[in-house]
Amino acid sequence: MKRIPERIELANLPTRIQRLERLSKKLGGPNIYIKRDDETGTEVSGNKIRKLEFTVKKALDQGCDFLITCGGLQSNHARATAAAAARLGMKSYLVLRGSEEEKLDGNLFLDKVLGAQVRFITPEEYKEKRMEIMENIKEELAKEGHKAYIIPEGASDGIGTFGYYKAMEEIIKQEKEMEINFDAVVLTVGSGGTYGGVFLANKIQNHKSKIYGVNVCNNAEHFENRIEEILHESLDIMGESLKFDRDEINIIDGYVGRGYALSRPEEIEFIRELAQLEGVIFDPVYTGKAMYGLVNEIKKGRFKDHKNILFIHTGGLFGLFPKIDMFKFS
Repeated sequence: MKRIPERIELANLPTRIQRLERLSKKLGGPNIYIKRDDETGTEVSGNKIRKLEFTVKKALDQGCDFLITCGGLQSNHARATAAAAARLGMKSYLVLRGSEEEKLDGNLFLDKVLGAQVRFITPEEYKEKRMEIMENIKEELAKEGHKAYIIPEGASDGIGTFGYYKAMEEIIKQEKEMEINFDAVVLTVGSGGTYGGVFLANKIQNHKSKIYGVNVCNNAEHFENRIEEILHESLDIMGESLKFDRDEINIIDGYVGRGYALSRPEEIEFIRELAQLEGVIFDPVYTGKAMYGLVNEIKKGRFKDHKNILFIHTGGLFGLFPKIDMFKFS
């Protein structure tokens, strides 16, 4: 058993795995299963809470009473951070890319309900200065007698990625219970930490699944670099060395569409059709785009050599509501 950091328990785990029977039959290819990490909780719903279990433990160990993080206007991670802070009697401060003139809806609405302080910044400030802005907020809070902990975008760093190291261990255990082998695990890539954790556990446990990520922003090269950085950070924390080839990091590019958090009509229609086919709802920012990518790649024959595919449903339901006007119903 490899030594990984301690965590606090915030998520409802383990999450279940179910087969998408009608979608699998419709595509006529591999069996498609989903891991319901959208069911990790209500307020904390999604994948981010797994990472926060490790990150917030570190913050608490340092005596912090404030969590500072950043993200897009409808950030699932920011909302999960606000929820985790409230549950633990802490406070949260969110630095969000967007304008306060935006409609108070979805995750942003929940941020406010959960008591988060919010600072809106421009896309340019977010790209170039978000860490500096969070450091300044930390200093401001220190003058008020608070000790704050800064969590990077998506909690995707060496400590946060252990959330999905543990998730992959959970998957391996469920494989044995279900008497099935997932030869491919597919997930959304938005900041790299979820992919990094799954990849690391798969590698260290000498498991044979092939890990694929569908990026919803930037490009494949960006995430290959970022995931490699995160893996080295995690290995340093573990005190382990591990040889891996960058070619083993499989990023399926081409499904960013109009850009991060921007939807195309075909993506929205796909979410609607899949909801009615399987009774499972994906979100327009992350899982909808990634599942859209997976289905299209199956149609192209990319997964013809795989028998059982597991897609990790990383949540994001609340981000669907700001897109209501894009849905068409007969």
